[in-house]
Amino acid sequence: MKLTLKDGTVFEGVSFGAKKDIFGEVVFNTGMTGYVESFSDPSYAGQIVVLTYPLVGNYGVPDKKFFESEKMQIAGLVVSEYSETYSHHDAVQSLSAWLKSSGVPAISGVDTRALTKRLREHGVMLGALGEENLGHTRFIDPNKENLVEKVSPKRVETYGSGPLRIIAVDCGMKENIVRSLTRPETTVVRVPWNYDFTKDDYDALFISNGPGDPTKCAQTISHIKKAMSAGKPILGICLGNQLLALAAGARTYKLKYGHRSQNQPCTLRLRSGQVEVGRCFITSQNHGFAVKGSSLPRGWREWFINANDGSNEGMRHSSKPWRSVQFHPESSPGPTDTAWIFDEFIESLKKHHG
Repeated sequence: MKLTLKDGTVFEGVSFGAKKDIFGEVVFNTGMTGYVESFSDPSYAGQIVVLTYPLVGNYGVPDKKFFESEKMQIAGLVVSEYSETYSHHDAVQSLSAWLKSSGVPAISGVDTRALTKRLREHGVMLGALGEENLGHTRFIDPNKENLVEKVSPKRVETYGSGPLRIIAVDCGMKENIVRSLTRPETTVVRVPWNYDFTKDDYDALFISNGPGDPTKCAQTISHIKKAMSAGKPILGICLGNQLLALAAGARTYKLKYGHRSQNQPCTLRLRSGQVEVGRCFITSQNHGFAVKGSSLPRGWREWFINANDGSNEGMRHSSKPWRSVQFHPESSPGPTDTAWIFDEFIESLKKHHG
């Protein structure tokens, strides 16, 4: 099997996934574990994922109740070494079996260090994964499509029965976000990306993570603007940070190679509760676009910044109950350093509601 990059570079290896040709955006992830959660994260739709950690598959794949969505979301997988033998008390199948049943091709035996260095130098590239060198064909850029429309659910679903009613716009939401928001005091109403919730009765708005270019979600942005006009409390995560920024009048841009790992350092710029300014948190991330911090309109301030490259990692309004972060406070996989963001949001709703 061969991975062909748009610049003509070809990496050859051994297939251990589905036998099919696919096109996508080649990105790298530096996480050491958590491949089950990552591969089932809808934010990876359309992407051929390169894992920098050398050994993959050694703990197998658990039951789908542990997935972050109903299925595997990645377009393809590239690793250095695949472990055919797996061992874990929750494992029910091998990674190879999951890839094949999901129709996702995968290749092992690749010099992922050399591949990652190329992506670091040139930025993410379009690529093709298949039995032959596919460099002669036309590469397909998944970001030209509305990937959110593909991964968002088609129906409304409700969780819990508490007095605080939260509309959760599912642009590709991870299941652990639902678990983090569902509490005795909340009712979480999960709605499709383009659902018009503006006429519904609700106490707060949540905007989820998701794949691709945020500017493709014009309908979602329009609905967020209406929620802002009504003064509703808002929390956004990952893509939700970008969509809230666009609704506020800020701009987004494509990062050179994105942030995909469970060890991204983010520094707090605004005091939050008892958390002091300047504290650095280790966060879990998966995104290729970001908010241009300098474009934030009056009244908005950067809440977090990335300690590696200085890019925006969140924002808050100075007087309105609106906030968002670019990373994943719910982890899974990843650290739990910023789980307090959900607690702070729920507590603010109690004050706003009461």
